[in-house]
Amino acid sequence: MLAYILCTALAVLPLMIYFRNPYFLKDLRYTFLTIYVGIRLSRIKKKFYSILDRFLDKVAEHPHKKFIVYEESSYTYSQADRESNKVARALLTHAHLKEGDTVALFLGNEPWFVWIWLALSKLGCTASFLNVNIRSKSLLHCFSCCEAKVLIAGADLQGAIEEVLPTLKQQGIRVFILREHCHVDGIESLSDKIQMESDEPLSRQLRASINIKSPAVYIYTSGTTGLPKAAVINHERVWMPAFALTFAGVRSDDIVYIYLPLYHTAGFLMGLCGAIERGSTVVLRSKFSASNFWNDCRKYNVTVIQYIGALFLMVMVYVLTSPLVRLAIGNGIREDTWVEFLERFGNICIRECYGATEGNVGFINYGGKVGAMGREHFLYKMACKYALIRFDTEKEEPVRDSRGFCIEVPRGETGLLVAKIGKRTPFSGYAKDKQQTDKKKLRDVFEKGDMYFNSGDLLKIDDEGFIFFQDRIGDTFRWKGENVATTEVADHLLTVDFIEEANVYGVKVPGHEGRIGMAALKLKENMDFDGKAFYQHVKNYLPSYARPRFVRIQDALVVTSTFKQMKAKLAEEGFNPALIKDPLFYLEDNKGYIPMTQEIFNCIEQGRLRL
Repeated sequence: MLAYILCTALAVLPLMIYFRNPYFLKDLRYTFLTIYVGIRLSRIKKKFYSILDRFLDKVAEHPHKKFIVYEESSYTYSQADRESNKVARALLTHAHLKEGDTVALFLGNEPWFVWIWLALSKLGCTASFLNVNIRSKSLLHCFSCCEAKVLIAGADLQGAIEEVLPTLKQQGIRVFILREHCHVDGIESLSDKIQMESDEPLSRQLRASINIKSPAVYIYTSGTTGLPKAAVINHERVWMPAFALTFAGVRSDDIVYIYLPLYHTAGFLMGLCGAIERGSTVVLRSKFSASNFWNDCRKYNVTVIQYIGALFLMVMVYVLTSPLVRLAIGNGIREDTWVEFLERFGNICIRECYGATEGNVGFINYGGKVGAMGREHFLYKMACKYALIRFDTEKEEPVRDSRGFCIEVPRGETGLLVAKIGKRTPFSGYAKDKQQTDKKKLRDVFEKGDMYFNSGDLLKIDDEGFIFFQDRIGDTFRWKGENVATTEVADHLLTVDFIEEANVYGVKVPGHEGRIGMAALKLKENMDFDGKAFYQHVKNYLPSYARPRFVRIQDALVVTSTFKQMKAKLAEEGFNPALIKDPLFYLEDNKGYIPMTQEIFNCIEQGRLRL
């Protein structure tokens, strides 16, 4: 009888656990993965092992497996190794590189990017990834941040290089371009030199002094609020985003589609390095192309794709015609888009994640709860001490108690994400920018002398431990004594049938404290802005203080190369119809949105019209 009771109890126990915590099995899997990755990282730190070493191990393990597929060409792991050997020898001979040097790489998504990065790693050099969209002063600023002595550029970017060539020559910078011939004084061809070199392996002694704390690459922040900053990514820091694909469930037999820029974190650290860690095949695309996405997925049997929120729905429409795609990993999906997708299709696993290029904390929504971009786990919190603290959006600083310490918010409340800076969770900061590095550090957070990384992001954790993105500091503004979350307002606006994209921000108004709401909108094709319908919608769904007082209609909303909306420039431009050529509308009290006139603007400017 006792044995029967015990057997029944054991049979019922898993069911009881499931009903109490429906995410139990996923939590258990994540626990095992965390322990596995923790052991791996411990070994990596104990005996220095870089992502290059992982690549070389994969070369030895499966030399003839496809590594990079690009357009009509494909390269095995062994071929990639040999190509990078030739590049390394050419740079050693002609650029006279040595261990510890920094080389700026000004190149888009193509195999050359991978070969040159691998080559620099083999020489013990640090690669600085320049955004191919920057020009002139911004280009020089980014180049000078990392103190590079050599610049390597793609053939299609020669014009951009020539613009700044006089300054580069003055600074004694060696400039190479991926052409077989170049007749411009100050620019040397590189392709011809690479072809002449041997593909034999290079001595490990060339990088003998490199360790886990040495800079591996410099990756620039997108510069949504100013000039880009060069985040220092050391060899230790490379590993965590690379392991994101492991946590997401990517396998060695997967084929990963990368169209995001390799000069940014998502494309390089998570995508390329993550694929190397897994030993997967990468299908590389120069940039996102809606017309080619479907063909690529079918042609190359893609099973894993990356996405950025702004492109999620567009990507998925094409992915659905490719039955092999089983996993999508990225960040920034709107909750309504996610729900709509699951209701219509539902068979592709979505792994939303969170992290910052320079940050020391990250999350992944391994539980799959719609809208969340991460889930708490006790093991991760033991390794990475983070918290959400109360933040004053008006003063733009954390709220502190009578003792001068920060206040952790309870579950369900929005707070600023901070993560303790320590041996296991370091923050390397920005190259040659102590001021900006110090701005990201919060001191005396919970006790005297402690130091935390300020993520600049406002998050919320629900009762089940799922983490939701709310807004970025600076994106949240205060009006009429109330906080307005731009992301939340934009999500409401996107449900209006004639609106395709929305960017919400706060603008200053003379004689008023805080900022008032304004929205830049892109309308759906062949549709017009209906001021009355728009007013009825915001009246029904938004409190008065959160309703955009001004509307700007644009043909295309400006975004960064990682598809983050640009708010600062729009906020600076304001709502003056004399300066803005786009159609502008003004919310007249209790009447609706009417065309913005110079007379209305003057009345507001002179204080004759109170808002």
